[in-house]
Amino acid sequence: VTSAPLAPPPGASAAPIDGPPPVGTDVAVTPSTPVIAEPTYVPPPAPPVVSSGRSSVVGSWNAKDATGATCKVSLSSAPALDLYKANASGCANKDLAKVTAWDYRDGEVYLYQPGGTVTARLRQGGGALDGALSKSGASLALAR
Repeated sequence: VTSAPLAPPPGASAAPIDGPPPVGTDVAVTPSTPVIAEPTYVPPPAPPVVSSGRSSVVGSWNAKDATGATCKVSLSSAPALDLYKANASGCANKDLAKVTAWDYRDGEVYLYQPGGTVTARLRQGGGALDGALSKSGASLALAR
């Protein structure tokens, strides 16, 4: 009884894909080195741009109080102890004219006078800051 390899099916190559070459052929056999894929680093997506927060309120604002009087209020990113520097110019309201510092806490902007007195509390909405003066409760709006 003798054995011989079967003929390949129609359309297939006669050379074996894996394993040693057939006997009687002059093919150099080299050990194959396994290919190790390098893990690819995919950076996480950038955080969404948030339009609220301390940095979004820094800059110059046009303030308008309940009487319709307007003035300029500037909120700086420069630290002033545990608050940030601010200034007001041309304000008819005496309390608002004394603003020298500000802070952003719990979604609200606080305007301060020297000595730590809160002049006003404002909340962001639609690109503006709306709130009230602390002493009188009168409305105050800041817009760009």
